[in-house]
Amino acid sequence: MGTRPKELNELLESVAGQEVQPTRIVVVGNGTPLPQLPTGITVVELPENLGVSGGRNVALEHLADFGDVDVVVDLDDDGRLIDTGVLGRLRELYESDPQLGVVSFRIADETGHTQRRHVPRLRSGDPMRGGPVTTFLGGGHALSSKMLAEIGGWPDAFFYAHEETDLAWRALDAGWKIMYCPELVLRHPRTTPTRHAVYFRMIARNRVWLARRHLPATLIPVYLGVWIVLTLARTRSTAGLRAWVGGFAEGWRTPCGQRRPMRWRTVWRMTRLGRPPVV
Repeated sequence: MGTRPKELNELLESVAGQEVQPTRIVVVGNGTPLPQLPTGITVVELPENLGVSGGRNVALEHLADFGDVDVVVDLDDDGRLIDTGVLGRLRELYESDPQLGVVSFRIADETGHTQRRHVPRLRSGDPMRGGPVTTFLGGGHALSSKMLAEIGGWPDAFFYAHEETDLAWRALDAGWKIMYCPELVLRHPRTTPTRHAVYFRMIARNRVWLARRHLPATLIPVYLGVWIVLTLARTRSTAGLRAWVGGFAEGWRTPCGQRRPMRWRTVWRMTRLGRPPVV
């Protein structure tokens, strides 16, 4: 969004230092002009902020137009690749498994610490435990272009929050694999999600949309009931809770997009992977 020119250039330098070079690089200015960037980069300046989902979809459209990209890597503009072998390792992973849809990086702060919320598993405090998972991290990940052609891109209307879960559930239901690979590190400043002014509203609205779009009818009240309890237990801000309630109501009264409930075998698969779609 144009507020991190120094960090963006450091990220691009870390990409330029990879042993395996990317075929294309696209940088999207989400409702903002972009600073001068190195040659060879496709620059897209949008007239308005389309959110995380909308901005990523614009990048995907440009990459699809080139027609020579097999794997898409999304990186936060304030992140940095600290190892030069990340893209080479990704190539090995995708070449070895044609059903690999998503690879989730490990996000670590300046001290090398990975926050608990950045470990895509339940009841796992070990950020170094890799393997198949049911979701992935938005700050650093890779997506199969073939998978995207089958299941579609990001949910535009989500704008921000839970867009990764929406894509992950669609990928799993279509039979694709999601892998968490902690050896692939994106260094990222330590942050809290509540830094975003719309955080409480968006996470509530989009969670309702997730349930309405993707869950079998009998699981919708279970999933949302669990998150009501968790939110009441975790939220210490009265203003935040009020915004959450407003977002929850908004999720019910506004269109959520086409409903395509996942199959029960996908529910069982997610349960075996350690995270049934009720939490």
